Amino acid sequence: MSHSHETYMQRCIELASLGVGYTAPNPMVGAVLVYENRIIGEGFHRQYGEAHAEVNCINSVSPDDEPLIPLATLYVSLEPCAHFGKTPPCADLIVRKKIPRVVIGCRDPFEQVNGRGIERLQQAGIEVTTGILKTGCIECNRRFFTWNRQRRPYVVLKWAQTADHRIAHDPAQFSGRLLITGQSTNREVHKWRSEEAAILVGANTALMDNPSLTNRYWTGRQPVRLVLDPSLRLPDSLQVFDDAARTIVLNLRKTESRGHIEYHRLAQGNDTISALLQACYELSLQSVLVEGGAKLLQSFIDAGLWDEARVITNTQLTTGAGLSSPVLREAIAVREEMIETDSIHYYKRVSA
Repeated sequence: MSHSHETYMQRCIELASLGVGYTAPNPMVGAVLVYENRIIGEGFHRQYGEAHAEVNCINSVSPDDEPLIPLATLYVSLEPCAHFGKTPPCADLIVRKKIPRVVIGCRDPFEQVNGRGIERLQQAGIEVTTGILKTGCIECNRRFFTWNRQRRPYVVLKWAQTADHRIAHDPAQFSGRLLITGQSTNREVHKWRSEEAAILVGANTALMDNPSLTNRYWTGRQPVRLVLDPSLRLPDSLQVFDDAARTIVLNLRKTESRGHIEYHRLAQGNDTISALLQACYELSLQSVLVEGGAKLLQSFIDAGLWDEARVITNTQLTTGAGLSSPVLREAIAVREEMIETDSIHYYKRVSA
């Protein structure tokens, strides 16, 4: 039975997704090599600075199947690179291996590629097909596309709330931290942390909740911890300043390093959220998970500078009083899932 281009491109997307949290600032890419409806090789970009998907795919071909490479079709979720970066151009490798046909999911928006890889292949006489499952391929690399097209990190908002839409106790009545989510949901949140380049909280959240901001309940890389502390009022004794992960303090006073803690001064003249995102761009942080507090989250929403929101509601917990949850605007519901008593709603910004 003959399989369609879409079948193999879907496999490319599945492979590409295995690199989430490891490839930034590079994109996630999957590649599949097919000969007469049989996959003879596949691979994905595993980690920034290491071999790209096309290289891993070709290297995975067994010795018995190597003579089939010049007769096969290469499927790749993103346009092969045509420039020297951490690794040589993949387009040159494809030409050198004499692969006659290449099917590409979408073009690479990175200015040093953006059509040059396709052009290089076509100049070598290779048959190139583009736009297969384009939407899915772009969605897979939504962080990379936002970074290159909008010159800012991809922003994911996250908060947990009670059934009556409170995210914390009323500090005038109770000083302790309000524990909203269950253990299984906490593991899911730590998985989210491992998928983003950075995690951000405001000074009040850092001071009142004293969070670690690590993905200790999951595997993978630790996100860079960002703390918005304009006046540098936070004490060094907070957990966010330990050596478990890199910490950057975004402030209005200085840029310097002190041990494992870095201070980055925000640009003057811009609103806080724009200056914050500019700082993330300067620091090469391709995505950021904003975890609080309510004022900071609402500031992102009001500025229209967010891409996804993940709202966790404990359906069996109410407080009757406390700090109100942020109010989403320009949001469209994407899906919902239940983890025990916690309902997780996923949203995208309408104009994103």
